[in-house]
Parts: sequence; C-alpha cells; structure tokens
Amino acid sequence: MALLSCSDALQIVASKMPSQALSTATERIPLTSARGRVLAQAIMADRDQPPFPRSTRDGFALRSSDANSPMRLIGAIRAGEQWTGAPLQPGEALEIMTGAPVPEGADAVVMVEHVTIEDAMLTLQPGRTLSVGENIVPRAAEARAGDVLLQAGVCMGAAEIALAASVGAAEIAVFAQPVVAVLATGDELVALDITPDAMQIRNSNSHALAALVQEHGGVARILPPAADTRESLHAAITGARDAAMLVLSGGVSAGKYDFVEDVLLSLGAEFFFTGVAMQPGKPAVFGRIPPTAEFPEQWLFGLPGNPVSTQVTALLFAMPMVRALAGEAEAQANFALAKLTVEVKVRPGLTRFLPARMDSSLAGATVKPTGWQGSGDLNANARANCYLVVPPDATALQPGDVVTVLLRSR
Repeated sequence: MALLSCSDALQIVASKMPSQALSTATERIPLTSARGRVLAQAIMADRDQPPFPRSTRDGFALRSSDANSPMRLIGAIRAGEQWTGAPLQPGEALEIMTGAPVPEGADAVVMVEHVTIEDAMLTLQPGRTLSVGENIVPRAAEARAGDVLLQAGVCMGAAEIALAASVGAAEIAVFAQPVVAVLATGDELVALDITPDAMQIRNSNSHALAALVQEHGGVARILPPAADTRESLHAAITGARDAAMLVLSGGVSAGKYDFVEDVLLSLGAEFFFTGVAMQPGKPAVFGRIPPTAEFPEQWLFGLPGNPVSTQVTALLFAMPMVRALAGEAEAQANFALAKLTVEVKVRPGLTRFLPARMDSSLAGATVKPTGWQGSGDLNANARANCYLVVPPDATALQPGDVVTVLLRSR
C-alpha cells in the first residue's frame, strides 16, 4: 500500500470513527468526578437563565429616561436579595450589586464610577449617557427552561462542569470508557524495575501510550512487551482481543524482524493504511480486526517504535479514535497557530513534526524547535510542549512565519 499524505491519513481515521460510543453502557457519576468523561445524556436548563433580569455591574438601577436629571437614592439591593419596595418611580434610583435582580421599574444600570452622589442625590458625570438595557442581562437571555445546555457526546471540562452545576446536576450519565490494550514490541525492551544490559532499553513507550489513553478518555491496559517473533506477537495480540482497541509500538517497519502486520493479517485484520508520508512516524499502520462470534471488532494502530515517533503518531491518529470510542462527538487531533522565532530548514517531501516549545502571552503565541537528535531523543521530547508542523513542500520556514503546531494536550 502506497504512502498516504498526512492529511489523507487523518481523513481516513476520521471516516472510520464510530458515530456513537462503542458501548451503549452508561454509568452515573458525581459531577465532582466528571472531568474528562463524555456525557451520555443531555443536560437541560431547569429554569430560565438568568431567572431574573440581572445586573452585570456594581452601580445604580434607574430609568434611562432620568439619566440627565438628579435622582434620589431610595435603597440598596445585593446579590441574592429581591427588592421588596414599590417599583421604581421617575426620579428614583436604587443601589445594586453585580448579580442582583434589577427591580421593577428600572430599565438600565449605571456603573458606580460613572456617577456623583451628594446628599443622597445621584447624577451622571458630565458627558455620560445611558441606554435602555445597559448593564442588564434580560431574563432567559442565556437559556429558557427546558433548553438543552449540553448535548450527549460532550467531553466534560471545567466550563461544562460549571454549566451542569448551575442547573443542579449533582450526578450525570456518562459513557463507559473504552479499554485500550497497549503493547510494545522488541527483544531490546525490559521492564522498568530491571537493570538493562548494554544493548537493552527500558520500556518507555507503553507508559507514554497509557498516559495518553487515560488523558483522552480510555482505560489503558499495559501488556508485557512482546519479543520479535511471530509466536510471541500472536500470543500477545490474541490475548488482548477483548479490548476495544489495540495500540502497538514497534515492529511495523520493513525490517527482518518486523512481524506485526503479518501476525495481524493472520488474525483477519484489514488495513486502511500502512504508511504515511511524514517524519517521524512514516511506518504508521491503521486497521481493524472484524468481529467474531467471541469478540467484537477491534481497532488497531501500529506505531513506530522510536519514542518520538510513537507519541506523534499516537496524538495524530490513535488518540482521536480513543475519544470517539468513548462517545465524544468531535474527536480530532488538536492544532494551533503560532509565530516562528527562528529559521527552520528541512528537505521537502514529507510532513515533518519537530519537537518544539510554544510560549504564549497576551501578544500571541510563539514557537521554537527544541533541537533533537532524531526520533529516539526522549530528552528533547520532554523539553518540548508541542510539535512544529512543517508542510511537505517546504524547504525552509522563516522567523515571523505563522506556522501550525500539533498540541500535546486536549
């Protein structure tokens, strides 16, 4: 199968994503545990929002038609209180705090810093004007009782949790999290608690992938590393067939001992791509094993074994699928724009992902490659917080260019 462009590979993954959660199984959890979970049932407004005309400023409620005349202060109202006096009459004003209900008879709120008060009489400062509705949010301007506030398929973050809390959703229904089996391959790999021989390395890929799976809404199951034999790979993969998705690292290149694709084919796998025109990550594989009488279908991602390659391809291709299997309605890799601060020279032909550091301020975001020694450089990768994306037709990027970056976080 020919190498696909990076954009085509992303489109293929998106086209295969399930239109609903992998499982219809749901559970109810406390809202305090909802961070990162995906809603299974919509959340509705239990009343109008706001439930009353709300002041957006500390100031004075009054009739806008009185703005050019002195007004008599008749009282004050705080957030959480209701004015119990008579509706405001012409020439009257009421002190009001942010969030308090605007009393009947008032149609505007003037900011406290825009008035002068003397002997309980209020006047607008010279040059100040006031319009009907100024500094007031009308009742139901944000939502009406019964409106859907959060659709099923939304991933819960701080903003969503706050909205759910505002309607009293102390518990919410969420989709069950998909189980993702993580399998690293290679004779050179040893467990973290084993001192490696001179030619061995510790298995970092499984732990990086497990962390990504958890961050993106799945439950990671780390399998023991598989040796570079067909027998070892076959046993490891068949032992993980109950997982919704399998993510492998290593064994997908064209080397003498790269058996992953052969073993998957022997288990009936179909491949949607087996290589992408990108660096690092060119040997990336995406496919699935069809359902059997014993097991449901299983999505497959075979990722290159070099650590940076593993993490880049996981972020691009595998993690959006985890999010889709978890029920998330809009699952995709996260990109942003930033201004490049240094010159970057590359050879054209591949979409390149360079470990980089993006810094943000009110003036905007800037990005600079960390410098690296290739796709095995864990140190450079840890110094980075994103990946600079270099288009396949580029030979150089210049300082000041607005470039695309692949974000690590959701």
